[in-house]
Amino acid sequence: MANQALMARYLAAVESEMRSLLQPPTPALHDLYGYLCYHLGWADQNLQPANEQSGKRLRPLFCLLCCEACGGDWPRALPAAAAVELVHNFSLIHDDIEDSDTTRRGRPTAWTLWGIPQTLNAGDALYTLSQLALLRLDKAGLPAEAVVDAARLLNETSLRLTEGQFLDIRFESCAQVNVEEYLAMIERKTGALLAASCELGALVAQAPPPQRHGLRAFGLHLGLAFQIQDDILGIWGDPAVTGKPVGSDLIRRKKSLPILHGLAHSEALRTLLASPALTPADVERATRELEAVGSRQFCQERAEKHTAQALAALDAASLRGDAAATLRDLALSLVGRER
Repeated sequence: MANQALMARYLAAVESEMRSLLQPPTPALHDLYGYLCYHLGWADQNLQPANEQSGKRLRPLFCLLCCEACGGDWPRALPAAAAVELVHNFSLIHDDIEDSDTTRRGRPTAWTLWGIPQTLNAGDALYTLSQLALLRLDKAGLPAEAVVDAARLLNETSLRLTEGQFLDIRFESCAQVNVEEYLAMIERKTGALLAASCELGALVAQAPPPQRHGLRAFGLHLGLAFQIQDDILGIWGDPAVTGKPVGSDLIRRKKSLPILHGLAHSEALRTLLASPALTPADVERATRELEAVGSRQFCQERAEKHTAQALAALDAASLRGDAAATLRDLALSLVGRER
């Protein structure tokens, strides 16, 4: 079981690092920074301090764990951990607008409260803050060459993240998307940032190239397994746990992995999803059809395959200590999660 005390210590340190970056320089900018604090779960709709659901903070956790598991001093990696979490949340702010999502973590999305123009501006500010966060690595004692290396890695990853979102949006208007195209998209949209989070931790620890590459592969495959598990929950998840309606991805006609597999193997499903609107009975029939053609099993096997590849890469990195054991336990808990 993952070391909860260790992770709680990491999370408290990351929150402190991020909060230190999100201080408005003048009273006139209070609301701009308030929008960011709202999105991050630190403020309510009136921009007053609150302790709302703030997300799992998985990426900074993996960054700090990888740093310590490579023999590094994990507090030195806090700027990198904060940076990857801010990039992740920048992408979520923009995703909510692009997907017209009205809720996130059980609360109204920022754009529904303050409009698209100002929320886009807030997302851009969050991205810029991620870059400034990373540059704090020089104050943590990292050599200048390593700081440049870290900045290059984060920016290349941000580009891949944007490419993934481009593909995801384009798929909505494509008549056909195959499984391999979908996997290439989630490798960018989900896998790339988790891979970079792990590699940044190793970079700060100044680990040798084999460990850096091994932890990057670990994060990449874990990210793919994580997204596929998310796709499974989007159809078969318990609404009381996920907070989403039964068969939510079917209702949205989202091109997730089980749906793409089902469309390729079931004429009945293609007919159902071509109808203008799905009734609750249609959703139930579509779900049964996915089960009948093996779409759920296919996705579970894919998630298990990527999990096995992630763990093999972790083993090959030859890490030791409590942080290494916690990395493995945390990875396994993500694939078996229910939300």
